Amino acid sequence: MSKVAIITDSTADLPATLAAERGIIVIPLYVMFGQEQYRAGVDMSNEAFYERLARDARHPSSSQPTPADFVSLYREVEADHILVIAISERLSGTMASATAAAASVNRPVTVFDSRSVSMGLGWQALAAADVRDQGGSVDEMVAAADAVRRSTSILFCPATLEYLHRGGRIGAAAKLLGSALQLKPILLVDTEAGTIDSFEKIRTRSRSLQRLCDASWQRLDPQRTTRLAVIHGHCQEDAEQVADMLKAIHHPSELLITELGPVVGTHGGPGIIGVAGYSL
Repeated sequence: MSKVAIITDSTADLPATLAAERGIIVIPLYVMFGQEQYRAGVDMSNEAFYERLARDARHPSSSQPTPADFVSLYREVEADHILVIAISERLSGTMASATAAAASVNRPVTVFDSRSVSMGLGWQALAAADVRDQGGSVDEMVAAADAVRRSTSILFCPATLEYLHRGGRIGAAAKLLGSALQLKPILLVDTEAGTIDSFEKIRTRSRSLQRLCDASWQRLDPQRTTRLAVIHGHCQEDAEQVADMLKAIHHPSELLITELGPVVGTHGGPGIIGVAGYSL
């Protein structure tokens, strides 16, 4: 039986211990403050990122791994076949780098567009690992990841409009009006288009978190096996509260809490909460 290496990227927000347990390799994206460049989760922890985001007047930017980064990783792993499950190509050039690098190694490389991000991507990588552990083929791993993609709901609720404004996602007038009305946007990851879009605007933090939970369950099927992840931007207590709220509505088959990394965190800022789940 051939050995398959599964690679995803740091935007999957997989807890490091879980990725290691499941044999999933994570390649980091880059985050930049001015001329300073860091590998997400390697040179800069999530905690350090959010602390700096809150105090640094410069808004950070992010960048995909280079083709050379992928070539180095491909040559390093011991496998007969490599499967890369990457952040949506509409959100990052990571897939393009992974594909370009494939021509430089003498083993097959399959690159799959998750059309997702954060634990929407993470759940796909875990599904592929499940199939690999059962002796399945690469095609079956891709099919499992795609089945998760098609049944996934991912919603995010930033605590403030500040970082959406700083990142150019909304204008100054929208920020001013939204702040005055205490509007909290709920954002949707569209796993068909591979984009992040507006879902709703809710007044006050408490109402927005309740709506986040309600809408997440409405987009899933609690009668099926349902796995949920609560993702947070350096606000563990809020994440635990949201986890309890989700469990009060229905009981998921699995629920984990993980921290949102720098790439999406750049736009959401400290305090952002997300729920990513799927039913199969």
